[in-house]
Amino acid sequence: MALCGGVGASSLPSELVVHIFSFLPAPDRLRASLACSHWRECLFYPALWPELRLSLRLSLAERPRLDFLLRRCGGFVRELRVEFAADNYLAVGAESCAGAGGASPPTTDQQGEPHISERWADVIRTYLELVQCVLSSIRGNRNLQKLSLVGDISILQQNGAVTSPYLNRVDPGSKKVRQIQQLFEEILANSRQLKWLSCGFMLEIVTPTSLASLSNPVASTLEHVSLLDNHSPASTILITAVELERFVNLRSLALDFCDFTAEMARVLANNNHVPLHRLSLLVHSTSLKSKTLDKMPDDEDWKALTQNSTNLRVYMMAFDVKSDDMLRILKPSIPLERIHFDSYITCVSGAVVDLISRQYDAFLTHFILMNDVNDMSGFPDLSDNRNEDPLVLLAWRCMRLSMLAIHGYTVWAHNLIAIARLRGPDLKVLEVTEESIDFDQSELADQDVDPVHNLIEQVSIGLARPWQAVMDIELLSVFTEPARHFYREMQNFSEVNRMRL
Repeated sequence: MALCGGVGASSLPSELVVHIFSFLPAPDRLRASLACSHWRECLFYPALWPELRLSLRLSLAERPRLDFLLRRCGGFVRELRVEFAADNYLAVGAESCAGAGGASPPTTDQQGEPHISERWADVIRTYLELVQCVLSSIRGNRNLQKLSLVGDISILQQNGAVTSPYLNRVDPGSKKVRQIQQLFEEILANSRQLKWLSCGFMLEIVTPTSLASLSNPVASTLEHVSLLDNHSPASTILITAVELERFVNLRSLALDFCDFTAEMARVLANNNHVPLHRLSLLVHSTSLKSKTLDKMPDDEDWKALTQNSTNLRVYMMAFDVKSDDMLRILKPSIPLERIHFDSYITCVSGAVVDLISRQYDAFLTHFILMNDVNDMSGFPDLSDNRNEDPLVLLAWRCMRLSMLAIHGYTVWAHNLIAIARLRGPDLKVLEVTEESIDFDQSELADQDVDPVHNLIEQVSIGLARPWQAVMDIELLSVFTEPARHFYREMQNFSEVNRMRL
């Protein structure tokens, strides 16, 4: 590569090369650095890498590249986001259904001892290796301002590969897990500028003692904390109301619902704390089986919290939660802006949808209803034995509704048209899977009108834009990766207010 006048690329001042690199996306930067050794030296100037976003497949092939990148950047990067991608989990799950030659889910042997296939064992070992690599690289970084770690252990959980007996076969005595936990605490103890701490759907990284590693000055300036479904033992509480008292500057918080107690709500309602703007809560059937709802905030606690935090908005995700439990959880004074239901066994009732539309009509903007069933022949119908369809009432009452996604529940074509007409162009996202849509007999009996074509046309007119039903569910993460979708949306939901400050 030569420049005008015979001046080579290696003769450019480092400051100019760094300035050129600053206009390039990361892949182009890497390619440009191949020009000469001088440009390669300029590639890892701290100013060029204030933020790193990594999506790692669970493969040991990732390790050399990860080691190289984090060895160069880990000591000075200010914002680090790492996603441990679920692709490998899904691949293993597919193989386990493939018969001979595939990786079967964990089982027990004739003596009742846990047996885990080598393929499953490799996935878990690789996961632990990559997590340890990431944490080791930033253990001494005092400039770290934002740390976000997300995995997706749901596939492993469903197949029993992360229960203690199986983990002990892969990681005897939990030696590797304890090293990872120690590294995490070391990162927190060394931090001096941390504003954002987020850990979701990871495997036993956070412990009840982790947050105690934060110094009081750092704890008092932390703006966001999220600790979601980190595969802790059933009785474990990762953060207490007493610990929360140190986080006086907290503006957004994300926790498992069973860990968000009435005492916590009262701490956050105290005038010593800045107003809370975003609260994300994960309601999981597994937690409800092992923890009580008796300590959850009552309506008076929610009223007190919203009086101190007038701009508070709540995002809630419910995994396979019984309708009776949801009716207990959904207090009238919760400023609920978003709710996401994901079911495998327990379906949401029309009564829950009706309650949501009546109580949260002033706030609700996002409503997701997902029923991951194998039997496609008959989906639950929320409008059974009701004069009005709950979903139509939701669209009618909730004037701010901008996102509606449905799979695995019967949506009648005429009701879908009504929803589109009621909300019109303000309904920015309307995702309904093709198999969820049904037609009544009168629509099917009309030989002069194609019911599918008529549905598409009428919904498109109502929304004032072209519309189609979702033909391939695999294209939408909201349906195929609910935990990961929730985590990403939670991050965006929490950051909206941060950008306004």
